[in-house]
Amino acid sequence: MGDRVESQLYLVSPPRFEPAGFTDSLRQALDGGPVACFQLWMPDADEDTIRQVASTLRPIILEYDTAFLLNGHTKLASFVGCDGVHLDDTDAKTIKAARKTLGDDAVVGVSCGSSRHTSMEAAEAGADYVSFGPVYATSTKGLDADEDALDTLSWWAEMMEVPCVAVGGITPDNLDPVLETRCEFICAVSAIWNHPKGPKQAVADFHAKIREAE
Repeated sequence: MGDRVESQLYLVSPPRFEPAGFTDSLRQALDGGPVACFQLWMPDADEDTIRQVASTLRPIILEYDTAFLLNGHTKLASFVGCDGVHLDDTDAKTIKAARKTLGDDAVVGVSCGSSRHTSMEAAEAGADYVSFGPVYATSTKGLDADEDALDTLSWWAEMMEVPCVAVGGITPDNLDPVLETRCEFICAVSAIWNHPKGPKQAVADFHAKIREAE
């Protein structure tokens, strides 16, 4: 077993939110401590709405030296000037097309469930990171925990150089088993935006837990 890495936070927007009010929530979260990446995920919105929201949020995210990814819309990510894209489509052609559109310096991430085969193919196709989960049951997507997710995270972190992200139902209270996998990134959604004391405290709580595990 290798030494434990210091996992970084990867935030994803709530799937539905009021854009005008979310800018304040985003600033609060980013004020809570370092955030490596923020992904804008608006599955029910049309492209014009996503473009407007992404254009509004991008300057805020840049202030905090946080990478800004857009979920699924590669061409729109390029147009807005995002740092990259996150893909739920694991097809190698889609990954390679995203790389061609966004360029070599962009970030291309891919959701891989808990499949070792799929994640290896994604990495071979040029993914900069792969995500595994849901680690725990998640109300955000209405999914049960994937019983293989933690094992796959541990295996990947031990064997592969491409970074991995743990996703799904993760909170500071259930973080310890995830940190034990030595994954590079911890993804959080509802644990941030639904925290009773606000996003800033939520991010601070994650960082406190990560420091405890060092």
